[in-house]
Amino acid sequence: MEVFETFNTDETVDLGRRLAERLKPGDLIALVGELGSGKTVLTRGVAMGLGVADVRLVSSPTYVLVQEYPGDVPVYHVDLYRLADAAGELAELGLAEMLEEGVVLIEWADRAGDALPRPHWRVSILATGSESRRFTLERAT
Repeated sequence: MEVFETFNTDETVDLGRRLAERLKPGDLIALVGELGSGKTVLTRGVAMGLGVADVRLVSSPTYVLVQEYPGDVPVYHVDLYRLADAAGELAELGLAEMLEEGVVLIEWADRAGDALPRPHWRVSILATGSESRRFTLERAT
């Protein structure tokens, strides 16, 4: 387990870029945190680190469920917030296909329960101030 602290959004983006250095196609990152905790900001940094050209396009995919960002490694950004049966709907979203091609980041991943494939990375995010965050990174096996 690793713990990281950031104190503004720029530092959170930078943390995402550093995390991207560890990733390869087939990796899944389960993002867990309250609304506004920084899940999408961290995803923006990961996308930047994986070569996504225009990271300004990275936004929460709450209503479309999945956003794909082409880059050196394709990034799939999934949001389970609105899904009543997130565990049951993961396959329908094409998770296996996404993992074959790129890196998948799932916001509100705790809604999927034990349905996420293992191993994967779990990033728990806690707001510790108006802009400061604590990120706990662990490998779920």
